[in-house]
Amino acid sequence: MDTILIGLYVACELIANVTAAKPVQIGGIVVPAAIFIYALTFTLIDLINESIGKQGARRVILAAFIANLLLAAYVQFAVALPPAPFYKGQEGFAGVLGNTPRIVFASLTAYLISSLIDAEVFALWRTHVRGPKWARVLVSNSLSTWVDSVVFITLAFSGLMPVWPLIKGQYMVKMAITIGSLPLIYLVRSQKKKADGG
Repeated sequence: MDTILIGLYVACELIANVTAAKPVQIGGIVVPAAIFIYALTFTLIDLINESIGKQGARRVILAAFIANLLLAAYVQFAVALPPAPFYKGQEGFAGVLGNTPRIVFASLTAYLISSLIDAEVFALWRTHVRGPKWARVLVSNSLSTWVDSVVFITLAFSGLMPVWPLIKGQYMVKMAITIGSLPLIYLVRSQKKKADGG
């Protein structure tokens, strides 16, 4: 189960990086298309933290960060390669995958800071407060998704547009997804018990 959680976490991080370039409108809120899968990563890292501990969660966060760096670098390399003469999609390919360095920098910085905060708060809550797992996830995600939204939006869009509405919209959507993902905690726990023969 641990391997599946780690694989899902890294996959969600990479998918989020690829899909972040498309803004979508949900009601009156504009957010990157990546937000729906990215918000899930906070619950996944909490599950990983629960299963393999804070140090293990930190190693997974670092591995996903390195995977994102590799993805960002290789995409820039692929965009820069000369297209075959018959290929007509170079402009679209570059437009979709060639995120600006500012967006990539903002994304990776926000990811690293907020994920490490999430792992730390989750571990502290588990050690000192106890209580139900859903409360740990909710508390750690409330703080880390706020930090993620503030850091990403400020670094990516400050000076280009008003940032407060974007921060508020992102945070609201991330928390809604966090709340919706809470049943995963109990699903993973039941699957882990089955796998362990309990």
